[in-house]
Amino acid sequence: MTETQKRTGPLAGVKIVDMSSVVLGPFATLIFGDLGADVIKIESAQPGKAGDTMRYAGKSPTGDLGPIYTNLNRNKKSVQLDAKTEDGKAAIVALLKDADVFFHNVRLAGMARLGLDYDSVKAINPGIVYVHCAGFGVGGPYEHRQAYDDLIQGASGFSHLSVMRDGSEPAYAPSLVADKTVGLFATYATLAALLHREKTGEGQFVQVPMLESFTFFNMVENLYGETFLPGNGKLAYTRSINANRKPYKTKDGYVGLVPYSDQQWEAFFEMGGRTGVFDDPRFSTYQARTENITELYAIIGEVALQKTTDEWLDLLDEANIPSMRFNEMADVLTDEHLEAVNFFQTREHPQAGPYRSMKHPVSFSATPADIALDPPTLGADTETVLASLGL
Repeated sequence: MTETQKRTGPLAGVKIVDMSSVVLGPFATLIFGDLGADVIKIESAQPGKAGDTMRYAGKSPTGDLGPIYTNLNRNKKSVQLDAKTEDGKAAIVALLKDADVFFHNVRLAGMARLGLDYDSVKAINPGIVYVHCAGFGVGGPYEHRQAYDDLIQGASGFSHLSVMRDGSEPAYAPSLVADKTVGLFATYATLAALLHREKTGEGQFVQVPMLESFTFFNMVENLYGETFLPGNGKLAYTRSINANRKPYKTKDGYVGLVPYSDQQWEAFFEMGGRTGVFDDPRFSTYQARTENITELYAIIGEVALQKTTDEWLDLLDEANIPSMRFNEMADVLTDEHLEAVNFFQTREHPQAGPYRSMKHPVSFSATPADIALDPPTLGADTETVLASLGL
């Protein structure tokens, strides 16, 4: 993309100075970039700490465009600076003077030492939205600690769900689920602060703490029996932690199926040749099914074995009962729906060559998201950006 080409997304014209790294922050600023914002990613030029560490996680044709970095950092410009030097600090200050958002996940004490704490930045740009992605909120005994996805999954109770489900050892989800979830919290928080500024002209300090955000995410359904006081000690939604909640084995594979309404349950049991199940008072109402979910899942498992996956999908679709084919990871790349909507796209990176990219998933009728910039090699935009500031 040339500087004269116009971005189409709803955040076109918004300037974001991004000092975040790894996954949480870059996931949020990826969304801003897809939505048209001018995202200037500040990457370290300190000896031995060159660039975002995710650049080097996994092999890449250039050596500095690791696959995770590539997926998280399109639509951004990479400016390599050492904020501890006079010139580096001056460049960051120049960038912040007309920025709409300053976004980072550096601990506040470190930013204060650099002279880039909120009060200092506010003095440069009073209307700025200053977003700090923290491990833990201010005021608690953990506020000084570093946080990573694994630690937050464990501390939030999320990793205990596997124990409650089947008595196994505590386990982390095989996904950076805390980083990405809290990244979405940071996204909406930034947008809300921008909306407030649009209405009032007032900038503000926004802190997005990982533990509090992910615990909120985890406990929406899992506070369960401890919601009303005095609680009954029954934490975790009975359906979601049941050991039998999993894809069901068919004659030739697996299928996901979720009858939900009373009519759907009745129809499912009839087509599976198990008439009368729905007459059982343990399963005849939503509340009863919730309380007896283990027995219900066991019956579904028996019924699912009676047909092939394709047979079930045809029958369930015709009956308007929610169902989906179970995909292995490799199957997702050729899923017929994702192919039809052109979700996975092949792009040509100027340095790395062809690579698989994912279309922004949200559709805007008037202001569509776009991919204008391929993920940058380290420091690719330093000269251009600094020259535009007269540096």
